Amino acid sequence: MKPARFDYHAPASVDEAITLLARYGGEAKLLAGGQSLVPLLNFRLSRPAALVDLNRVAGLAYIHESAGHVRIGAMTRQRAIEFSPVVRRRLPLLAEATTLVGHLPIRSRGTIGGSLAHADPSAEYPTALTALGGQVIVRGPRGERTLEAGELFQGYLTTTLAADEMLVEVRLPVMPDGAGFAFEEFSRRHGDFAIVGIAAIIVGRDGGHCASARLVTAGAGPVPVRLRAAEEILEREGLSDAAVEAAGHRAAELVDPPSDIHASADYRRNLTRVLTGRALRRAIMRLNTLNTLSPEAGERAG
Repeated sequence: MKPARFDYHAPASVDEAITLLARYGGEAKLLAGGQSLVPLLNFRLSRPAALVDLNRVAGLAYIHESAGHVRIGAMTRQRAIEFSPVVRRRLPLLAEATTLVGHLPIRSRGTIGGSLAHADPSAEYPTALTALGGQVIVRGPRGERTLEAGELFQGYLTTTLAADEMLVEVRLPVMPDGAGFAFEEFSRRHGDFAIVGIAAIIVGRDGGHCASARLVTAGAGPVPVRLRAAEEILEREGLSDAAVEAAGHRAAELVDPPSDIHASADYRRNLTRVLTGRALRRAIMRLNTLNTLSPEAGERAG
């Protein structure tokens, strides 16, 4: 199929793009990488009056580290994030999550801002943003505002962005040195959206204890879900096999997933349990390896 008729604009600045959004009164769509929007247009599931193409807007593609954060421009391609030394060093969970996004052609065109604004709860970036405690910077005719992940995602494919606002930057605090991490997901075919995914970050302390844990789902509800009660088991009981098993069972109890043509709700709950265990075991293995290799660990051993 072909898209319904629409006006096309290619602004050269953020201000010009915002002016166009306001002009069309909610009937315009922003075009970033187009990996989600173009199929919707082709099937006529989306019929905007206009497309506002951001690919000629200067200054929206960058990766900078400053003041304990990594700042990523909304138009930064996923492929650039995948191979960024800054991201690999400071945000290894994001680097791992990026490798799970679709296929190479998708990552070559897709953008981080486009994925977050699309707000598919099965996608990797909304889950990573939540797990990393990140923020997005949003700009509109009334100025700029900063949103936490929980303030951005409202429901399935729905955000709190106004019709005349656009996401311009993602800010992520750097992960603690030596933190264990893992992003596990299950899909029917390589490159498909996850039926369920789990992001895990573990910060340890001496004696096999867990200083802090973060567990966040993908595909287990209309928005990414932080599994706080499962995290508390690890923070209270440590990182033993029994604690990991208990955290997995608690994670399955915390989600309220949908049933659809891909999987039943019960199947998704069981996947939540299984993938939580896998993610935690891999994160703990990395935590132990990193701490063994660190100079501080060597000094303690000596």
